Amino acid sequence: MAMAMAMARRLVRPLGGIANRVFLLQQQKTHPFIFNNLNRNYMSEMRREAFEENILRLLRYEIRYELERSPPTQPIAKFDSFTIDERPGEQWIKLNKKFGENEDIKVEVTMFDASIPVKKGGDVSAADDVLLHMTMIVNVHKGEGNDVLEFVCSAWPNSVEICKVYMRGQNGIVDQPYVGPPFKELDDELQNSLYDFLETRGINDELCVFLHQYMKNKDKLEFIRWMEKAKAFIERK
Repeated sequence: MAMAMAMARRLVRPLGGIANRVFLLQQQKTHPFIFNNLNRNYMSEMRREAFEENILRLLRYEIRYELERSPPTQPIAKFDSFTIDERPGEQWIKLNKKFGENEDIKVEVTMFDASIPVKKGGDVSAADDVLLHMTMIVNVHKGEGNDVLEFVCSAWPNSVEICKVYMRGQNGIVDQPYVGPPFKELDDELQNSLYDFLETRGINDELCVFLHQYMKNKDKLEFIRWMEKAKAFIERK
């Protein structure tokens, strides 16, 4: 008796499945539009979930890889006599300091905005490294109501390069159309004197070395923060 009941159960299950399929086929013939739409929506939902799960898998992997390979450190708030204003999510930082009795030095630095290949043996095509570039704008203020002396510089990995020198009003607008010749056309002695002017105010090669280290860390922080935000958005239902 028990063997007969077990055999009946084994036979009933497949028959039930066949009956369900026959019923669905009959319904699909009777209502083809509804069933086609349901099937299409189901497949679209399955594909969407598969795509999103793949994106999430890749984001989780990249976040874990970045954190395990060389985890970023928390940004510091001071370097030498400069205070650092670092804003998460933005592509620049500000540095401020006092100099002497009445000077305010304000420095704005972008994240990496260009690069040049490193020449090896005179063959640029054989280069396997690059020099990263940042734009650095230095404003020297001497009290309210006075003009601002502005330097537009390139911050290379271990050196600062002056590109332009302006005189600006307090509102940031160039007071007069003439803003001086290209820096490299100035007399060599005058160029050196302007470099010395910045050097005494802490705008020097050591600052560039620090800024490159700082921005590499910020770049990693921003990348991880971006991936975490993207992951949280996709996970949201």
